Amino acid sequence: QVHLVESGGGLVQAGGSLRLSCAASGSIFAIKSWGWYRQAPGKQRELVAVQVSGGILDYSDSVKGRFTISRDNAKNTLYLQMNNLDPQDTAVYYCNAITRVVALSKEYEYWGQGTQVTVSS
Repeated sequence: QVHLVESGGGLVQAGGSLRLSCAASGSIFAIKSWGWYRQAPGKQRELVAVQVSGGILDYSDSVKGRFTISRDNAKNTLYLQMNNLDPQDTAVYYCNAITRVVALSKEYEYWGQGTQVTVSS
């Protein structure tokens, strides 16, 4: 089991910055994929950025060059640094983790409750 709690959302002006945090507890050692998704009003949830086992990073084209994902293993926390924010970035941001139990050949997916990011123009 993995419990995820997001924080750091809020209201920011266009061009500003925010850093989101995702604190994880539980079977942290089993996480093979850890990332951020977002969902704007009336739209589908979409990938923002993800880090997979081996250190490979993947970013949505809409955030490349502006957002950076990082991980602090000592604090069991995943961060999303968001720079040069645009009103189109307004959404609820969700933390996502996938764990793997190799011995059982099973994977489990977990979601945080989300944190609201609102970018004003």
